[in-house]
Amino acid sequence: MNFKIGVIRGDGIGPEIVAEAIKVLDAVADKFGHSWEYEEILMGGASIDKYGIPLTDEAIAQAKSADAVLMGSIGGDAKTSPWYKLPPDKRPEAGLLGIRKALGLFANLRPAYLYNELKEACPLRDDIIADGFDMMIMRELTGGLYFGERKTEEIDGVLSAYDTLIYNENEIRRIAIRAFDIARKRSKKVCSVDKANVLDSSRLWRKIVDEVAVDYPDVECSHMLVDNAAMQLVKDPAQFDVILTENMFGDILSDEASMLTGSLGMLSSASLNETSFGLYEPSGGSAPDIAGKGIANPIATILSAAMMLRFSFDLDEEAKAVEDAVTKVLKDGYRTIDIMPRDKSVVEQINTAQMGDKIVERL
Repeated sequence: MNFKIGVIRGDGIGPEIVAEAIKVLDAVADKFGHSWEYEEILMGGASIDKYGIPLTDEAIAQAKSADAVLMGSIGGDAKTSPWYKLPPDKRPEAGLLGIRKALGLFANLRPAYLYNELKEACPLRDDIIADGFDMMIMRELTGGLYFGERKTEEIDGVLSAYDTLIYNENEIRRIAIRAFDIARKRSKKVCSVDKANVLDSSRLWRKIVDEVAVDYPDVECSHMLVDNAAMQLVKDPAQFDVILTENMFGDILSDEASMLTGSLGMLSSASLNETSFGLYEPSGGSAPDIAGKGIANPIATILSAAMMLRFSFDLDEEAKAVEDAVTKVLKDGYRTIDIMPRDKSVVEQINTAQMGDKIVERL
């Protein structure tokens, strides 16, 4: 099969980790008889340097013409980069919001899985993570507080600001359906997280989720307030299968869950629209302080590429082959610096490119 992949290499460590994901994708193509056509797309700081803005109409058109987009990390050092002297809507991260909206990427999938080989890196007690955990956080990505009307103004000599949180039933229903569909392929449990004891938007969220749940009698549906969910993630993460929530809550909870795995360098993510199209990126940032040093962990980006194979290309066997190769490399004792254990004698530290090479070898 042949697919067209848009490639946004990004900023900071982005180009380094994307290069390793492409290396693995090429190995998949050779092993399974596929072919990929890559098209380079500029976004974020790289786009600002060339065009003066973080996202151009041409970049959006290129992304729309692809079957999926693989993206590195976006942004730079907020203290030193000239990008952050620009107005907020001209900074690198504004490109992320823009491309999500332009491509209709309403469903963000962030898996949080604890590898047995990395349990030492988890900050939780051994008795809490004895059996590990494997969850998928489904975050609504194009609505809510981040996209509502906002304003800062002076009223009677006092600065005031407001942000509006708006969801309609269609926005809630489509992310709920996606969450229940994914739960059916996992452990058949959806926990919807909201703040229904306070917010009208959350009360509507809960109502629509309950309506969708009727069509999935084989999937267990529960509700949890967001403050309790934040607590439960560190008290008993294994209880969760699919966590479904709105934009801001999902932003916070997915970062909390990511740290339970030991390193952001291990966490993939996917942002999907209503078709098979998706944008795939690592969950971590651009880490400008280590850019160019060859020590960044490419596994999150490689696992994001595996998600692309599964969710956009419907190549489950190929995706599993990549995931199994990552597991084998970890079992064989290879680590990048961010996931090195305290006892460094039991593993071998390798660099970014070597990690990509080891995963390719095991494919």
